[in-house]
Amino acid sequence: MTIIRHDTKARMSRAVIHNGIAYLCGQVPGPEARHGDITEQTRSMLARVDALLTEIGSDRENLLTATVYLKDGHDVAAMNAVWDAWVPTGHAPARTCVCAPMPADELRVEITVTAAVVSGEYSY
Repeated sequence: MTIIRHDTKARMSRAVIHNGIAYLCGQVPGPEARHGDITEQTRSMLARVDALLTEIGSDRENLLTATVYLKDGHDVAAMNAVWDAWVPTGHAPARTCVCAPMPADELRVEITVTAAVVSGEYSY
């Protein structure tokens, strides 16, 4: 069984693909949104998920699981409003949402996802 590591650095790979399943590293908001509110940060973070999924031959319709980490539990409703608009109808993944410390003070949200790889060089 082949394990493919996508965009590997010393500490982590941005994605690891095994048996047609992609495991994405944690995605946070981009630099342009890091000081924004939860809505701006969630939109930026999900745009980064979209970009990485595209790089590996997948998309949000092929999400299997998602774990959302929030700095503050009071942000759930605002994050969910962005999430609900982003997830295609009928394609919601199994999802968990937890409160957790963030890797940088200005961050309010992070996500990890797994997805099926359906096209491109990483598909099986």
